[in-house]
Amino acid sequence: QVQLVESGGGLVQPGGSLRLSCAASGIISIAAMGWYRQAPGKQRELVATISSGGATRYADSMKGRFTISRDSAKNTVYLQMSSLKPEDTAVYYCNVRIGLITPYDYWGQGIQVTVSS
Repeated sequence: QVQLVESGGGLVQPGGSLRLSCAASGIISIAAMGWYRQAPGKQRELVATISSGGATRYADSMKGRFTISRDSAKNTVYLQMSSLKPEDTAVYYCNVRIGLITPYDYWGQGIQVTVSS
């Protein structure tokens, strides 16, 4: 019954923009939502998160270029990406965290973002 639907990936030129969306259903009491990414040969890394209270966190390389936001009524998180660089190429994964004492993470299937000329 838990479902994360990701959309918005694709191929863009360096300097371009994309917006990723992730809609969560079947999940109660979401503590935070966010995005992580994994490039070939690299570890999965934080991109950005936003808590239920609206606090945001960004990786240093993304801060100033990416913006995370959410629509609580739709249980949807967005990632607006601008000034994209080839090194941003990765599979981006939606993350939904629930619980406080014993946090649990749900993950999307991942969506490809490719930045290339």
